[in-house]
Formats: sequence, structure tokens, C-alpha cells
Amino acid sequence: MPILRALLVTPLVITLLGLGSASLPSEPHLTPAASYLPRLVAEGGAPAAALLARSTSTAPYDIYRSTGPGIRRPDRFRAGSITKTFIAAVVLQLAGEHRLQLSDTVDRHLAGLVRGHGNDGSRITLRALLTHTSGLYDYTDDPDAHPVSATAAVRTALAHRPTNAPGVYAYSNTDYVLLGLVVQRVTGHSYATEIRRRIINPLRLTGTSLPGALTALPAPHGRGYSHAPADGSLRDVTVLDPRTAGAAGELISTLADLNRFYAALLGGRLLPPAQVNTLLLNTGAADGIYGMGIYPQKLSCGITVWGHNGRIAGSYVRTAATRDGRHILTFRINTDGLSDPSLEPALLDAEFCRRA
Repeated sequence: MPILRALLVTPLVITLLGLGSASLPSEPHLTPAASYLPRLVAEGGAPAAALLARSTSTAPYDIYRSTGPGIRRPDRFRAGSITKTFIAAVVLQLAGEHRLQLSDTVDRHLAGLVRGHGNDGSRITLRALLTHTSGLYDYTDDPDAHPVSATAAVRTALAHRPTNAPGVYAYSNTDYVLLGLVVQRVTGHSYATEIRRRIINPLRLTGTSLPGALTALPAPHGRGYSHAPADGSLRDVTVLDPRTAGAAGELISTLADLNRFYAALLGGRLLPPAQVNTLLLNTGAADGIYGMGIYPQKLSCGITVWGHNGRIAGSYVRTAATRDGRHILTFRINTDGLSDPSLEPALLDAEFCRRA
């Protein structure tokens, strides 16, 4: 599983009990993962946690559970790096329309932008951006920079030498900021417009949006919290400037919308089968860690699930699904991340490796 960094947002937010109701309360055995929600709060350091599990197999279900106050099923929340899966889907659609090729260099679409300090856009392909094998420095690692535009984020990255040579995996938010610029150059529209036109509207993701410069969450929503570095106390960071995240992580969504999106993506509603394979199986350069805006995780029972996590100030979310998208789970907490990271794979094991 890749180590995915929190997106820096503003100096204020750099750090990026009882079970609730279910739609099918007569079948609690169908969500053993729900037993981990109290642990996400007690051991993971989250004020509240929730999950939505869905299956369309022979025993279909769609079940919501929550622990702690302040999270409701329809709430909008910041989805962080899950934005990357949406960007990757748009780029592959454009490739399918022959408007770009994954072998294109960055220079082909953004001539001269990636230059300086050993960075060279003529040596970096779109495929490398999608798989985090560009070698470009992650602009969110610079503690002194809080860019509020894509070009400012790229400038921050280019002030540093590459993290690795092209072709070596290193997770970098810079890669997806550049892909957002490529989408704009190729289509003449912002990546947000293309995501709405190609994904949000066709799938009727009514709780999903790209806020741009809007600092508030749309209703309904709860609160988001960060742990203060000094004493671990919780600070309310619900209001923030999402422009620092941009194409790498500005998305707002809901549990149901994320499940619907990944089910549609893996089920072939957004991409033809060959492109779904491209999305998932281009993991060689990343040593099996990452595909294109999506990554695999092999569970203890041998099942591999696909999805992404998202971390931004006040929010951590994880979606995982079987290869066909027919069994899917999204869980979230209303703070930046888990104090005990082992809880996440244990929760996924409980959901996908369960025995009826």
C-alpha cells in the first residue's frame, strides 16, 4: 500500500460511541467491518467514524454504520487524493478519444513548463504522471509553500531537484496537478468541468463537487478536525482553501457517491474493458504498488481489492472494491488520519475476507 501524504492547505491546517443505524438492520453479520468503527475512535484517534458497504452479488446489501457524534450518511466531506482516480479516468477517456496518448511527454502538452533544477518535461510521460514514476518533487512536502494555483504548485516542485529519476515510483501530488493542466490544454476546459461532464453528471453523483476557491463545505456536512502538533488537541478545520489541493485532492463527495463511482469505474461504465485493464494493471513501474490513480491491496485471505485513500486537513477516507466493482466499501473519519494505521487493513480484511 503506498504511503500517501496529507495535502498542505494553509498554515492553520498543515497537520492535515454506539453504532448507528443500517439500511438492513436484520443482517448485521454482513458488515463485520463495522466492529472496527469504535476502534477507529478509541484507538485511531478519530472523533467519529462511518462506513458504507455495498454488494450486488447473490446476497445484495447496502449497509451504513457509524460511531461517535457528528457524522451522518448523507454528509459531504473532503475526499482528498481520491480526486486522483477521477483525474485518471478522464485522462484515459481522452486517450480513448485519441486526443492524447499516454506515451506523450509533458512537454508535448505543456511545452517548457517543467524545467530547472534537473527537472525535464521532455523525459516525463503522461503514463509516468499517472503512475507516480515521474520523479518530480511533491510540492506538499515544502513546509514553507502554500500555493493556491496549479502553476504555483508546479513552481514549488520545480524549485527542488527530482526525488527520483523518471521511472522510479515516488508518490507525488505534483504529478496530478500537472495532469489537471494537461486536461485543460487538451480540452480547452478545466479538469473540474471535464470531471463534471464526464463522470459526476452521467453517474448522478449529486453529493460530489469540485469546490475551486469555495472554502465551505456544501450542506449537509459535519465538522472536520486536525490534531494540534503541540498537545494533540482537536482543532476545527472544516473551512479551508481547497486550491492548494487542486487536481491532486480538492474533491468533495459522500460515502454513497464514492461507492457508486468506483463500482461504475471497475464495472466498465466509464471506460471500456481494455482501458480498465490499463488503469489497474500498469503497476510494473511502481513495483505493484500503484496503477493509474488507483492502487491494489492484497488482503490476508489472498483477495486483492482496488481503490484509493484520501487525506486532507480534517478528513481521511478510504474506498476499496473487488476487481469487478460488485463488492465495495468506503469508510471515513472526521480527522486527518488514523493514529493506528493497522486498523485500516484489519477493517478491509473484516469486510472482504469474511465468511458467511
